[in-house]
Formats: sequence, C-alpha cells, structure tokens
Amino acid sequence: MRKELAYKSEIKLVGLTARTNNKTEMNPQASKIAELAGRYWNQHMANQIPNRKNPGVTLSVYSEYDSNEHGDYTYFIGEEVTSFENLPSGFQKLTIPAAKYQKFTTLSGKMPEVVINAWQEIWKMTSHDFDGDRAYMADFEVYDQRALDPVNTSLDIYIGIK
Repeated sequence: MRKELAYKSEIKLVGLTARTNNKTEMNPQASKIAELAGRYWNQHMANQIPNRKNPGVTLSVYSEYDSNEHGDYTYFIGEEVTSFENLPSGFQKLTIPAAKYQKFTTLSGKMPEVVINAWQEIWKMTSHDFDGDRAYMADFEVYDQRALDPVNTSLDIYIGIK
C-alpha cells in the first residue's frame, strides 16, 4: 500500500449506520457491515440522498469508537453532501471534523479481499508507521471510479492521526 500524509477539511455525509465491532465482523453470519453495505448497494440507496456533492463516490466511515480497533464503533456508509436539508426518512447524517490523516491507497484486487487485507495490514501498524498516534475519531474508505469493477478494485483508506 502507498501512504501519504493528508489533511481533510470537514466532511458532511448522509447515509446508513450500524453499531458493531471487529470481533462481530469476523463472523460472516453476524456481520452488520456486510448486511448494511449490501442493502445500500443493492437498493441503490445513494440515489435517494439529496444534495450529493460527488455522486457515485461512497464513503465507509468508522467513528464513535469506544476505545480502539478492539472496541465497539459506528459503521456508516453514504455520500458527501453540500447540506443536510431534506434528509430522507431512514437516513442519518454524519459530520467528520477537519483532521490530519495517514492516507493509504491499496493495490488493485478483488472485493472484499482488497479491503480486508488492507485493514489487516493497518491493524498491525504502530504509531511510527502512521507518523503519529491514531486519533480514533473517524477513519474512512473512499470508493470512487477505481472501485467500480469488483474484481479489480482500488481504494483509499484514511486513518485519523493526532
């Protein structure tokens, strides 16, 4: 994976959420992320989001951490918006504050393996690898045009650092 330091301004998002943890996500029968992401993609939920800033660019966000990667967190999937006006029923809003990130770009590969392998690498990293301590405020994946082909996907993963 390639890495680079990145600064992002505030991001406003509208989408769907689920509360989970990595232990639950390791069990395919119990995974809340797979169920929520599947519903989001299969039902074309993004088309219901008003004020889309970059239509077709999906963010998967991990926030509201209880502690670290071993504790509970909120998973969010949705799109960036220019405003929260006319929020449809069933959707939630999320604001990611401006922050510093270590941005990782994956090699191309098959989904979901490419993202699973990237996170397994990230979980082994130390503060030295991140060029700072993880903030555990909001980490996110960006699925853009490079992720349209499920057998040849590449994505960016942003890890918030202090």
